[in-house]
Amino acid sequence: MARNDDRRDRREREDPEFADRLVAINRVSKTVKGGKRFGFAALVVVGDQKGRVGFGKGKAREVPEAIRKATEQAKRQMIRVPLREGRTLHHDMQGRHGAGKVVMRTAPQGTGIIAGGPMRAVFEMLGVQDVVAKSLGSQNPYNMIRATLQGLGAAQSPRQVASRRGKKVADILPKRDDVPAEAETVEA
Repeated sequence: MARNDDRRDRREREDPEFADRLVAINRVSKTVKGGKRFGFAALVVVGDQKGRVGFGKGKAREVPEAIRKATEQAKRQMIRVPLREGRTLHHDMQGRHGAGKVVMRTAPQGTGIIAGGPMRAVFEMLGVQDVVAKSLGSQNPYNMIRATLQGLGAAQSPRQVASRRGKKVADILPKRDDVPAEAETVEA
């Protein structure tokens, strides 16, 4: 018993920077000769809230063991997503997995996370503060998370696009005037 506690303490010391969110837990049963055997399937999203996120699923006879397995798998399958100003996405994007389709859009500061269920968990663990997202098609949490991560995996920062094209970041970004629109209008 003490050995398991030592492993758990060591694991918590190793990965204090990761936060995790339990998205779904499903009880499944198998009918056997003597009756029914129950098992549990857990879906967990893990992230460092600084641009890395991953998801995992685990199955076990007990809920805590299923969650532990899912968390370990999620930590192994993390992806890095570039964020604008550390709070939103660089550009609008779509993701698709199976019958699940998601649309994710950048949002101005103060918007918050406007997304449903599993998508919200992904954005919170990713560290996104402002985003508008919509899930179309499948409402299965597994497909929604996979579609979200597929779309986020295709995200590119202006720096990545500029280096691929052999240009400067200033050449890639749209020109913005330094004078705000309110200052141009003269009040009478």
